[in-house]
Amino acid sequence: MTKLALVLVIIGALNWLLVGLFQFDLVAAIFGGHFTLLSRVVYTLIGLAGIYTIGLLFRDTDHRGVV
Repeated sequence: MTKLALVLVIIGALNWLLVGLFQFDLVAAIFGGHFTLLSRVVYTLIGLAGIYTIGLLFRDTDHRGVV
C-alpha cells in the first residue's frame, strides 16, 4: 500500500512540474480533460495518496535504535 501511495504521489508531483513549467496537465491530457470522471478519479486517488503518505513523516523506520 505504501509503495502504491508513493507512486501516486510521484505521479502527482511530476504532473504539477509539467503544469508549472509548461502549463500542461498530463492527467487531463490522458483522460480527456480536467472535469471528466476518470480525471477526477485520478486526481482524487493522488490526493488520498498524499494524505496517506503524511503518516510516513512520523513513522519510526529505524528499528536498530541508532540515531
